[in-house]
Amino acid sequence: MDSTDLEVLKTIAHWQTEGASITLATLVKTWGSAPRPVGSLLALTRDGRLVGSLSGGCIEDDLLEQVRTRTLTLPEKISYGISTEQASRFGLPCGGELELILEPLHAHSAMAELLAALAQNAIVARELDLATGLARIVPADPSESLAVTERALRSVHGPRWRLLIIGAGQLSRYLAEMALALDYQVLLCDPRAEFRKSWPAHLPPVDAAMPDDFVTAQKPDPHTAIVALTHDPKQDDLALLEALKSSAFYVGAIGSKANQAKRRERLALFDLSPEQIGALHGPAGLSIGSRTPPEMAISILAEITAIRHGAWPFQPAERPAPA
Repeated sequence: MDSTDLEVLKTIAHWQTEGASITLATLVKTWGSAPRPVGSLLALTRDGRLVGSLSGGCIEDDLLEQVRTRTLTLPEKISYGISTEQASRFGLPCGGELELILEPLHAHSAMAELLAALAQNAIVARELDLATGLARIVPADPSESLAVTERALRSVHGPRWRLLIIGAGQLSRYLAEMALALDYQVLLCDPRAEFRKSWPAHLPPVDAAMPDDFVTAQKPDPHTAIVALTHDPKQDDLALLEALKSSAFYVGAIGSKANQAKRRERLALFDLSPEQIGALHGPAGLSIGSRTPPEMAISILAEITAIRHGAWPFQPAERPAPA
């Protein structure tokens, strides 16, 4: 399952093989309430197809009409919702305002180069010259974000967040698929050969390393989440001993509240501080009454997402445990 923006880029590549006339719209600024974040992509063709979204459907019809009726030769900035009439006409929520860059795609738009870099899990920037419409792909840092000036648009692409999964069971499969859709780079390990053999080929491969060695080798940083899902205390605890000493923004493990209490007692026997042990999210996931592996995957990713966006309202001791 691809992320939203990767789906847009892959669809563009397919349309280009058909010789379609394609316009790419990039959301570069928002004011007030905006349903999509800066950097979101929407691609449109002159024959009325589109993929992606910028406003949840408010302005897409108008953009399709512009693509059908205008011949755009160079990138152009346009705004929506600046006036009360526009906000009412396009249904922008709560007076929201959007600024976009419309760009006609051509052989020098570097779209193939961008997709090739993303296939290697690289983090890159696409630098678009607004005066000429020429683009190039250059290396980028995970901390960078979209930047726009009067002369250039620099958009950053690639998985700037990582999810390390310990264990290759059924829950891990759903978690990996959903995390890929959220644009995480997913990395997995499981030293158990029987689990690696049954792992789906369309998902990232499973490393056979021991969990502690795997976590150490990945050098977790503040853009990394780590979840232990083996149900085997020996495997999960090995990973957690290294994960809790790292700067990962989220460390979680599945298991009942009783098992988590025993886990914390075991972890206290090692060189971990009470603060490090207290950072463990266990049981991992929000309390949504989850029963099945897909529901559990949703609850874990919901918790990770809340913490990543600074929307987590509870202190660790107050967190509701999942069913």
